[in-house]
Amino acid sequence: MRIRSFIIAYALVLAILLFADRRPGSTQPNRYSRVVDLTDGQMATPALAQAQPKESGARIIAPAALIPGTWTASQIPADRLIAPLVVMDLNPAPEGSPQISLDDIAAWESRHGVIPQGAVVAIRRTRTHDDLSTNDLAANARLTPSFPIARDAAEFLIDARYTIGFAVETPVDFASDRNLARQLALHGSYVVEDAARFTALPATGSLIIVAPAKKTIQKPGEAAPVRILAMVR
Repeated sequence: MRIRSFIIAYALVLAILLFADRRPGSTQPNRYSRVVDLTDGQMATPALAQAQPKESGARIIAPAALIPGTWTASQIPADRLIAPLVVMDLNPAPEGSPQISLDDIAAWESRHGVIPQGAVVAIRRTRTHDDLSTNDLAANARLTPSFPIARDAAEFLIDARYTIGFAVETPVDFASDRNLARQLALHGSYVVEDAARFTALPATGSLIIVAPAKKTIQKPGEAAPVRILAMVR
């Protein structure tokens, strides 16, 4: 009996020590060094703003905006609104493809490692795009697809990397690709449009927080206002 009591006491002490060892020390530096607000509702360029005028402010295209009966913005589970954030660069035409391709994803992963599961993927337009003339920007706005990720690339991210959301700097219209819209909705993935300040983010290591505004009424196909923050290491 005495031996049994000793073993139980020893096990409890060992458990307490292990728990204490796993607790972060008070002098441990913060994992994230700064917070970047990605909400600003300015278009990526003046030319795009003229080509596709919308009220300013980032918005979330929830699954219900693509297929009625799926999650609205306020119904998206909280654990899908906080996620690792990865940033991919989009090279604009004529220098590169107007959409992220499977080859682009493979090249990104060869440099930065495999995209973490359950992440949000942000697409950043490169500085080359910002340096184009106003006429070139207007032409690109007309020729560039609304969603800057090719369908097969987006489906790969959803199926193989369990990507839960996408963030882009411009408005999105899925009218020309209803199949992709359906896949996004059925997988519970969302899209944040008109986000900003992607140039302040590293390719990996950040955490995104997506906070949709609570709305009592949301029309089918309507994007909801959203606040998005990135915690950067």
